[in-house]
Amino acid sequence: MNQHNFFAELKRRNVYKVAVAYAVVAWLLIQIATQVFPFFEIPNWAVRLVVLLLIIGFPVALVLAWAFEITPEGIKRTEDVDHSQPTTHRTGRTLDFLIIAVLLVIIGVFAYQRFGLSQKTSVSVSAIPEKSIAVLPFENRSRDPDNAYFADGIQDEILTRLAKIADLKVISRTSTQHYKSAPENLSEIARQLGVAHIVEGSVQKSGDSVRVNVQLIKAANDSHLWADTFDRKLTDIFSVESEVAKAIADQLRAKLTGQEEQVIAAKPTDNPEAYDAYLRGLAYSLKTSFTPANALGAQKYLKEAVRLDPKFALAWALLSYTDAVGYRTATLQPTVALREEARQAAETALTLQPNLGEAVHAKGYYHYSCLKDYDAAERYFEQARPLLPNSSRIPESLAYVERRRGQWDKSENYFNEAERLDPRNVTMLGQHAGSYINRRRFPEATRKVDQILNIIPDDVDTIAQKASIAQLEGDLPRAAALLALLHPPADDTGALETQVYQAILERNPGPMISRLKEVLAKPDPALGYFIGELRFWLGWAQEVAGDHAAAQASWRQARSELEPFLKEQPENWILIGDLALANMGLRDKAAAFAFVEKGMAVVPIEKDALDGVGPIEILARVAAQMGEPDRAIATLQKLLSIPYEGPLASNVPLTPALLRLDPMFDPLRSDPRFQKLCEEKKQ
Repeated sequence: MNQHNFFAELKRRNVYKVAVAYAVVAWLLIQIATQVFPFFEIPNWAVRLVVLLLIIGFPVALVLAWAFEITPEGIKRTEDVDHSQPTTHRTGRTLDFLIIAVLLVIIGVFAYQRFGLSQKTSVSVSAIPEKSIAVLPFENRSRDPDNAYFADGIQDEILTRLAKIADLKVISRTSTQHYKSAPENLSEIARQLGVAHIVEGSVQKSGDSVRVNVQLIKAANDSHLWADTFDRKLTDIFSVESEVAKAIADQLRAKLTGQEEQVIAAKPTDNPEAYDAYLRGLAYSLKTSFTPANALGAQKYLKEAVRLDPKFALAWALLSYTDAVGYRTATLQPTVALREEARQAAETALTLQPNLGEAVHAKGYYHYSCLKDYDAAERYFEQARPLLPNSSRIPESLAYVERRRGQWDKSENYFNEAERLDPRNVTMLGQHAGSYINRRRFPEATRKVDQILNIIPDDVDTIAQKASIAQLEGDLPRAAALLALLHPPADDTGALETQVYQAILERNPGPMISRLKEVLAKPDPALGYFIGELRFWLGWAQEVAGDHAAAQASWRQARSELEPFLKEQPENWILIGDLALANMGLRDKAAAFAFVEKGMAVVPIEKDALDGVGPIEILARVAAQMGEPDRAIATLQKLLSIPYEGPLASNVPLTPALLRLDPMFDPLRSDPRFQKLCEEKKQ
């Protein structure tokens, strides 16, 4: 068949018409997928799948158009239409058909490689909702660099108002805070965050006067849609936040309900000094690492804010949330008084403003963190959802609830939902990585940790978390290489204890003994019971080094430092576990097991699938050291079969690799049952 006849045959068989019709229908389907799927929160992979199937389907449609002809009598096989033609002609056509089929397959493969694997950027960009926005950090143009908190606060308040408009998609501040104030690569940032528009701004505070510059930019072409400058007195700063939010909503043609208009225009306090204190507390609460110092800073200024204005509901809500997080993580000493303060602050906020989303969420978080009442917490979180339509904190909180209920897959789904709203929230990504570690899904955990390190490359806690994964897999050289880069401060006990644990696993604790002695020479009182905990680690390191007398002295001191905290923190299972281990080291078997039982009673596994297993690991360790191998091995068998958050160092669960390395289990090494537990199970 010559070239002229070939193209004539394509025309006669309506291949051209099929190609055009397919292209039109495919284009329509892609438009529907990219515009409609995001509205129903269908993930981007579904859009990519539609595009990929349409690409693959194109050559198939052309092949079918060639093989089956459309005639006045209907669709027929080519052979049926060509029966009157010579055999050699039909044979040549068959050969042509095979050549074209091969060519179309090659084109399809090329299209898949070009657009299927590499279309992540283009398709995700086309799938971005038009009414989507990210507010980048505002530049502090004040002469006093200490006014940075004020610029951060203005940015956050504008963002918070926008986030309460359900018709908008607004990325949380926790995802934008790692960018510069006025970056050059806006289109790339918008792609990373999944938004069509970017807000940039600057704040200049001088005395009681404030100048705020804000501009709205369409990221795709870097065009400025709107910009304005506001000069105000501090007493009138709220009008700026409301005006900016309203102007941006108008530019994006967002539909506002009457309640949303009221929320945007709301004035949280009439007291500028209280508002200033609130912004200072907010700045501490938004820091990437919620250390004891940051927690105390947030708490201090928020208490000052509500003292200056007892009707400041937003400040009460944030104070309650700060207290509840501090109580759960022990970044604030988890006393009965702290728990009561969290309750009172949440209830005060709700009494003042029953429909304040932050207040409803704070009450739920109090039930979650302080009472472990997960049913009540879930009710409050769901109640807060329509009041905070763009808040990642709602699905994130629900992820935590389901994790403690032992519903790990449900928790995973909530984490994924939260990350779509807040894709660069390193704290949440760290928690998600922790869930993978709890489940011993180490490849996924490593990928999530690397995702965090792409955002904050030198973060001490994240590097320590990555090292702990290597420890869990028994790869001590890899863990050592990571931990050698770290010099954590004394109040970063998690990273410090991970380094000590590494030295103990390597059975070379000398350098870390010196480091612990240095920290404990002048301990920070803000560390509270963590001082006694570090003292226990010092004793363990000294014991592994063969200095039994020094270890006994350290453990005696640890016990005396830990016990006074028990009265004010009767439900602190980590403190109780530390006391069990200290008494174990001192060979006080009765006291050690008494604290084990107390820990399991305080946080039973039936009530908390995450922390409830921690005291059970303490039981296994105490039983192994106290001459009860049957009890230790039975407990270890249970531990290796369930996901959980461990009680030591980076809160990792036990694995067969750790059992092989951890000196605390040395008394069990000759037991065949223990040797079997140390064998890696094939996945």
